[in-house]
Amino acid sequence: MTTATERDVQLLRDALGPLRDREQIAERLLASSAKHSFDPDKDLDWDSAIEDGKWFWPPELVSLYDTPLWRRMSEEQRMTLSRHEAASLASLGIWFEIILMQLLVRHIYDKPATSNHVRYALTEIADECRHSMMFGRMIKWSGSPDYPVPRVYHNLARILKTVSTTPGSFAATLLGEEILDWMQRLTFPDDRVQTLVRGVTRIHVVEEARHVRYAREELRRQMVTAPRWERELTRVSCGEAARVFSVCFINPQVYESVGLDRREAVAQVRASGHRAEVMQSGAKRLTDFFDDIGVLNGVGRRLWKSSGLLV
Repeated sequence: MTTATERDVQLLRDALGPLRDREQIAERLLASSAKHSFDPDKDLDWDSAIEDGKWFWPPELVSLYDTPLWRRMSEEQRMTLSRHEAASLASLGIWFEIILMQLLVRHIYDKPATSNHVRYALTEIADECRHSMMFGRMIKWSGSPDYPVPRVYHNLARILKTVSTTPGSFAATLLGEEILDWMQRLTFPDDRVQTLVRGVTRIHVVEEARHVRYAREELRRQMVTAPRWERELTRVSCGEAARVFSVCFINPQVYESVGLDRREAVAQVRASGHRAEVMQSGAKRLTDFFDDIGVLNGVGRRLWKSSGLLV
């Protein structure tokens, strides 16, 4: 006999096909977490020395790569910039993951505490706690300062955490996770990069794959079941989040930290065809998914284009 819950699951579908049962998805993710989770404090060699002649981020992913300013920089200065940009991205990751943890807690607040869905959310929160500590420790290990996002966006996030609806929360989650994940997938196998940085990115990629699956499945469900006003709000808020994310991606202070003129560097990054291609390539898998499930409609699509993340 088919239960009411099973019938509801069978009826829920979107452009990508039928939606899977929440509990079954969470059960699989919990099994994966049990097999493939890490303790960065123990699994990484934090006592290792910085390796001479190695980058902290693949040079092709450094914001100034292939600009006139880049061509005038010495190799040492380029590598130093990669160190500061890695610290800036780690700082952004900490900021974002703290937001994500709060949004996940809000998501499960009124859901059954014994369900697999809630249990996996709590598992993900534990993962994100470790990731934030890992990123902070990597910044300290590198000898770089941390690079907090501008105060206006730091405070704007307070509003997001208060008013975000469930689909908006999961859309923002994917925005923050998938672009960095794309870059980290290029980083951890790259032997030009510091061994410890590669270890950090590998841990994050492995564990983040589960987080992306959880968020994608839940966002699909929300875009099918949410009322029209909430879907429209999600499109606008997600587009605005894309704009903020692109602005905050690299803190311009990194250029001053390596002796460059901040305004000149920012202008060249904005004019760089290579940089635009990198950011759009990093976002493509996500924007294709958002397009398929109806997030990139109307005003939201225009905001995404203004962010530079969508062609």
